[in-house]
Amino acid sequence: EKLKPGSYPHVCCCRKKCLLFNDVVLIIATLHTGLSRTAKSFEMILVGRLLEGIGAGRTPPHSMLM
Repeated sequence: EKLKPGSYPHVCCCRKKCLLFNDVVLIIATLHTGLSRTAKSFEMILVGRLLEGIGAGRTPPHSMLM
């Protein structure tokens, strides 16, 4: 992929890998939160919410625009 003028190289070269990793983190967080009722574990909700916060913080703002 050709670099756009004014952009950082890691934005163009690594965007797909970063978004895929972020998706994996959010899927794991969703599973933790969703399965907490089945497991009757409040701690799983806390772990799920922590991972959701990490995933939300790692989402680059430019990915939402494209």
